[in-house]
Amino acid sequence: MEQRTYTMGIDVGSNFIKLVLMDYNEDPKVIDKRTEKIRKRDPSTLGDEMVQSMLERNKLRYEDIAYLASTGEGDMVKRKRGHFYGMTTHARGGNYFFPEARTVVDLGALYVRAVRISPEARVEDYKMTGQCASGSGQFLENISRYLGLSIEEVGDVSLSATQPEVSSGICAVLAETDVINMVSRGIATPDIIKGIHISIASRIIKLMSSLKAVSPIVLTGGMALNKGMIQAINEALEESSKGFEVRTHPDAIYAGAIGAALWGGFRDKRLREKELQRTLETN
Repeated sequence: MEQRTYTMGIDVGSNFIKLVLMDYNEDPKVIDKRTEKIRKRDPSTLGDEMVQSMLERNKLRYEDIAYLASTGEGDMVKRKRGHFYGMTTHARGGNYFFPEARTVVDLGALYVRAVRISPEARVEDYKMTGQCASGSGQFLENISRYLGLSIEEVGDVSLSATQPEVSSGICAVLAETDVINMVSRGIATPDIIKGIHISIASRIIKLMSSLKAVSPIVLTGGMALNKGMIQAINEALEESSKGFEVRTHPDAIYAGAIGAALWGGFRDKRLREKELQRTLETN
């Protein structure tokens, strides 16, 4: 029986932990995945529990995993063999979804990061927003909570907007003040949400333009699953005449974890090759 090589990638974000198990052979594929919202739990303990649960569910032992790689807040991961920077893992994850992709835009909780990549998923250049900007997933989640919505609802709510009201604030604090004023003026919730999506979309387009992004562009991260956000980005692209082709994938939230698992498998393979070479030279 052929020996299978398994790798795991764990992406510890500010709000969620994403974990994938991959069959890393000639044609790597995801065989299991899981997402958990951190809430008030200890990320280190939660991550370890997720790893153990996934191993048991797939009838594997930790020793069966060739490489457990972390990304994001990697210090929180107890049993990792190595760590990869988030920009690197999202680049590889975007390439896994669409091998022809030349730009990956990570729509993260704290910032948006646009990365131009090579055909081999190597980072060539990048641009990113600051953490205080009102163009992040955390800002959108804060506003949705204030409006009495879950983050999962905002995409569909945005689609029903008729007269979107765009926030003028670039800083998250000023933008939140704008939203409070909109509510006091009786602006409909869908119009507020759509306005926020439009504001974030405009920042994303500016980021891609500054990077001199190359199509096709893959969106990764949690916001890439937001229908209203995708609609706003496509509308902004039509208005700007930039000509960018934007793509999304159902597993966009797992891009970082997938990239970590793939780079982990690549590193493990190289380490094995070096060990074999040393053995041959010794003998």
